[in-house]
Amino acid sequence: MDVNLVLRSTRVITPEGTRAASIAVSGGTIAAVWPYDAEVPAGARLEDVGHDVILPGLVDTHVHVNDPGRTEWEGFWTATRAAAAGGITTLLDMPLNSLPPTTTVEHLRIKQEVAAPKAHVDTGFWGGALPDNVKDLRPLHDAGVFGFKCFLSPSGVDEFPQLDQEQLAASLAEIAGFGGLMIVHAEDPHELDAAPQKAGPAYADFLASRPRVAENTAIENLINQARRLAARVHVLHLSSSDALPLIAAAKAEGVRITVESCPHFLTLTAEEIPDGATEFKCCPPIREAVNQDALWEGLADGTIDCIVSDHSPSTADLKTGDFASAWGGISSLQLGLPAIWTEARRRGHDLTDLARWMSTNPARLAGLERKGAIEAGRDADFAVLEPDAAFTVDPAELQHRNRVTAYAGKTLHGVVTSTWLRGERINDHGSLTEPTGRLLERNN
Repeated sequence: MDVNLVLRSTRVITPEGTRAASIAVSGGTIAAVWPYDAEVPAGARLEDVGHDVILPGLVDTHVHVNDPGRTEWEGFWTATRAAAAGGITTLLDMPLNSLPPTTTVEHLRIKQEVAAPKAHVDTGFWGGALPDNVKDLRPLHDAGVFGFKCFLSPSGVDEFPQLDQEQLAASLAEIAGFGGLMIVHAEDPHELDAAPQKAGPAYADFLASRPRVAENTAIENLINQARRLAARVHVLHLSSSDALPLIAAAKAEGVRITVESCPHFLTLTAEEIPDGATEFKCCPPIREAVNQDALWEGLADGTIDCIVSDHSPSTADLKTGDFASAWGGISSLQLGLPAIWTEARRRGHDLTDLARWMSTNPARLAGLERKGAIEAGRDADFAVLEPDAAFTVDPAELQHRNRVTAYAGKTLHGVVTSTWLRGERINDHGSLTEPTGRLLERNN
């Protein structure tokens, strides 16, 4: 065993739990997890992080990079730097908000060419399912996308239209035929149209315009379609806790459905959002504290599988003071780990839970067999965390391109002291290396 690095800590998060251990790394791969006081092989470098916690590198399967085409909103260089600073070692880019969207193999190749020299972390791509591109789904699957995203209500950009129920069925049938995955923005357009629509700065008016019933109805319809077609589906950014019983029942029945939620739904509440503060706007919206409590219960019992960022940035000018017209999206790529840890510890969860929600389960969702755990045979991807350290969020210190954040001024617990990608330190107390990330393809 040609071990070149041993990373040691009194607290390593492994699939068997937290323990003192030495992680042996060979050629970018975890060769073994040894006892803490194991002898370091001749020629290997020892990095002892003391009592800091070594987590498996986080896997964020929901990131809008927007590059190329809307690079003034975000780009691969800045987004992946923010990821590395936040302990994320793998991200998957959403197929929209870039120009072109990732809806054909040609468009995928354009995005890969742009990303390749800029990626600080390993980067993969979702494809998109549109009303007119069923013929492109299998070629995209064969080209290595990890699955397909669709909207059931307007996406916010004209080049990525929504699917109606008939179009959803056609795409699902095609994707199920080759064993693929459909990931779904689940809000029902009819329920949204029926909701009161009032422009202005009041958050209460915006919240009323995106009611829980829109999510609940869309998820119920999606479950019915997945059941009928034996399709594998994933609910994106769950906000409405009312849908949890539907999802739990579908899982128990054997419907192939998984679910994510996001840091903003789990750490921010409608009650705290000032009028005009559109840095908090996202769709579906941040809901009330009682709804948040139920989402945490869904995480605890496994109804919700994972936590990912839905990092959806824009230029500051698009965050107008009117909730109806402001761009909907929250930038949290760099802050997801401390934001979730701050709330999780308050609610009695530990870092093994966080590793499961933010690394192991997202990796499993995407089929990233080399990611998501500290065990032999996986990539040597790590986030090193000082869990008891606190800091106040200063937007000027963020790495993503437009430093608008709903977390500005908040005190969070958990400081990422270093990030490691395939055995190389890419972030050392906020000092970032040149890009070494690789482009990932499904099952590769």
